[in-house]
Amino acid sequence: DRRKWGRVVTVITFEGNIDANLKDILTQAKKKCASGGTVRGNLIELQGDHKFKLKKFLIDLGFPEENIIIRQGMMNKPYRKR
Repeated sequence: DRRKWGRVVTVITFEGNIDANLKDILTQAKKKCASGGTVRGNLIELQGDHKFKLKKFLIDLGFPEENIIIRQGMMNKPYRKR
């Protein structure tokens, strides 16, 4: 998704009942990607484009590859009022 000033955010959505603690997964993912992030409901948002790193990371944690879909936004030029 895009955020203010065209920054890229990688979003991981967890659907259904999951047995994992999202805050623990976020902490490990932030260290793996060297970026900031947050948990919002059943979403993990990481600052930056980390699609490929996160897919491998989630597979290593034991999530089935066919169930992993990671969204990311595209960078646009920032809108500035003049």
